[in-house]
Amino acid sequence: MHHGAGLLRLTNDKALVDALKTDWHTADLSAADYQMLTYTEKLTLAPWEMVEADVIALREVGFSDAAILDINQVTGYYAFVNRLADGLGVELEAYQLDK
Repeated sequence: MHHGAGLLRLTNDKALVDALKTDWHTADLSAADYQMLTYTEKLTLAPWEMVEADVIALREVGFSDAAILDINQVTGYYAFVNRLADGLGVELEAYQLDK
């Protein structure tokens, strides 16, 4: 809810936000955004399967090495923080959509 509300404020595109919440594979995304989410999904769910080809695929849709590093670090950071919160039983705060 929290991230979806923030994304809605940034994009003003409810259909996109709904598609991303439901199944990002069905969202109307650019080739670069689709490849970025493919990379982040794999890094999140099966990091042991990451190979150089995953990085090359990001370069092929226009990401610089600096951008790829940013994608990698943000993905890793969120995985880390979410596991800390889950491991400690932290509950999400209520988030108001009208902020």
